[in-house]
Amino acid sequence: MRTQKFLVAGAAALALTLSACAPNAAAPAPAPGTAGATGGAAANTTPVKVDIIYSKTGPLAAYGETFYQGFQAGLDHATDGTGEVDGRKLDITYTDDAGNADKAVAAAKDSIGNGTKIIGGTVVSGVALKLAEQAEQNKVLYISGPAATDAVTGINKYTFRSGRQSLQDVATAADGIESGSKVTVFAQNNAFGQGNVAAVKAILGAKGAEVTEVLAQEDSTDLTPDALKVKEGNPDLVFVAWAGATSGKMWEALAQQGVLDSTTVVTGLGDRGTYGAYGEASEKVTFLNHYFPGAAGNDVEEAMIESVEAAGGQADLFTPDGFVAAQMIVHAVKEGGGDDVDAMVAALEGWEFDAPKGKQQVRASDHAMIQPMFQVKLTKDGDNWKPELVNTLDGAAVAPPEK
Repeated sequence: MRTQKFLVAGAAALALTLSACAPNAAAPAPAPGTAGATGGAAANTTPVKVDIIYSKTGPLAAYGETFYQGFQAGLDHATDGTGEVDGRKLDITYTDDAGNADKAVAAAKDSIGNGTKIIGGTVVSGVALKLAEQAEQNKVLYISGPAATDAVTGINKYTFRSGRQSLQDVATAADGIESGSKVTVFAQNNAFGQGNVAAVKAILGAKGAEVTEVLAQEDSTDLTPDALKVKEGNPDLVFVAWAGATSGKMWEALAQQGVLDSTTVVTGLGDRGTYGAYGEASEKVTFLNHYFPGAAGNDVEEAMIESVEAAGGQADLFTPDGFVAAQMIVHAVKEGGGDDVDAMVAALEGWEFDAPKGKQQVRASDHAMIQPMFQVKLTKDGDNWKPELVNTLDGAAVAPPEK
């Protein structure tokens, strides 16, 4: 049986109370950030330290750059261009994790040791899990970036995410799968790939599908043997979960082994750089999509795109994740205070807001980011390919199971 259809699918003021001065006593000059000689409360103007840890270099540096650009745009939007929240400057450090968990953890420890109570970022699932551990151990707020592993959701009270997770990808492609269908997950043998295997088993397996996986080594450049394994499994549907520079070789291998002609293949549409990487697969693959420029068509998306372009960049797959991370940090500081981590956590739980993709909400119970997802196809545009929106799925329709 071949599956013919599957798509449906800052801060609060810190009051300082001064004791009344004795009559005729000389009062000392007020210290910065405290009440003046006339008494009363004054706003806390101490900067709020934030460390954004992301891949400026490394295998996923292109994703890191779009996240960074989105964060800059989101910060400008959420603070009205001031970089401040209620008179407190957001003192932001940008740290390169190079895609390495040890380097990211070392950076987080240094930042936390210097008084930072908000960390964010990373596009790498394995790195995100290690940063989440640091958040819990040190009781600091952590807002993950594009890292898609489902394990981040609900991992602890201090960890949130600004992007989507693998279960939302799979749910976008779940409709039309029949009981007894054979589904093969073709992915890299890393946290991202393994997370997708688990997600497919959780979503499609629940529909009665028989799910198996072919996991290629992350550094492999000869993917022909792996593609052959996919073909030999004779699946009704192949779910491809892939990231990084070997994407073109992977699609070439699938095409050479006839996988694209023998079964239905679904995958997530990647960043701009991959639009032309599918080769002859371009018109044979059906795409679920986290985001492409123009997908939502709302005012926030327009503001994001304009800001990124004004800075010399281009909006891309993970630009909204950076934008949303900035929105979340500004909201947490404004409503919860930049020093009280528990109050910032409470401020984010259940928060609903307008994002570049549309209405989004932080689910209070496990901090899943409920958000719209898209179904798209690639169409020829001269010598290039461009995404075309097929359908928008409401966030509730693709929400991951509650933990």
